[in-house]
Amino acid sequence: MREVAFIKQNKQKWLEIEQVISRNSKKNPDELSSLYINLINDLSFAQTYYPKSKVTSYLNHLSVSIYQKIYKTKRTERNRLKDFFLEEVPLIAYEHRRYLLFAFMVFAIFTTIGAVSAHYDVDFVRLILGDSYVDMTLENIAAGNPLAVYDQGSTLGTSIAIMFNNLKVGLYLFISGVFAGFGTLFILMQNSIMLGSFQYFFQQQAVLGQSMRGIWIHGAFEISAMIIEAMAGFILGASILFPKTYSRLNSFKIGFKNAFKIMLSTIPFTIVAGFLEGFVTRHALEMPIILNLIIILGTFGFIVFYYVLYPVKVHQKYQRNAIL
Repeated sequence: MREVAFIKQNKQKWLEIEQVISRNSKKNPDELSSLYINLINDLSFAQTYYPKSKVTSYLNHLSVSIYQKIYKTKRTERNRLKDFFLEEVPLIAYEHRRYLLFAFMVFAIFTTIGAVSAHYDVDFVRLILGDSYVDMTLENIAAGNPLAVYDQGSTLGTSIAIMFNNLKVGLYLFISGVFAGFGTLFILMQNSIMLGSFQYFFQQQAVLGQSMRGIWIHGAFEISAMIIEAMAGFILGASILFPKTYSRLNSFKIGFKNAFKIMLSTIPFTIVAGFLEGFVTRHALEMPIILNLIIILGTFGFIVFYYVLYPVKVHQKYQRNAIL
């Protein structure tokens, strides 16, 4: 069957499914499951005969959306929080994985720009971080403890303050997506340049290794959460710029809901990052280096698994379930 004929034959059905998703239709779980199975059959056909077509991407998006609606509509005794982290978030992460890649690329590019700028302009770090912070850090380095800044304040008070600050930054990254994603891009750019110049500053002082042993104990969760929150902002921005077959308002509603869930999923990591910065980072240089590496690499490994590898597994699982 030619693609045009395939679209013409099924267009009305797909539009009805869009209405079910976007208008909160009160269909029961069995009716939704029937729609879902029909849609998966169409998706399988499109993947076989039109693998690179836009209609295949559209059907994949539609099938993920109705699958999520089935999970919310079904009357089960499963734990809602468990479903959120083990089903909903991974499916959204899989559907929008290109935005995670985009957020990471933006982060990597501007972090590099920050480091290169610090290399060629001796005053760049002071411009970004401020004279007082740079001078204080230089004094700490001269005293033999480049991480002394993390010794200040009480452990609990420091942790709570950092948690709230990082939660605020994450919310800004998400909400700024309403400016067609450019607000999110600007905030991510600022933070990435700051990180790049900050780390290169320690390289210039020949204490990069010591700084990384401490900073990345909490930074692995903190920076990863920032990238994922930027992903949420880009999802929100894309829902405005690229409504596909939805009205722009319905596209925004769907995009906001998905982006908000992605942003919410980072909250536990932000809390853990604040705890680590307040209680653990100050002892980083006293710890065996193997323990530093276990915390840092273990954190990065968990983030990659949860937002990159595990979503593929969940996506494959729901496709198999649809066929059964």
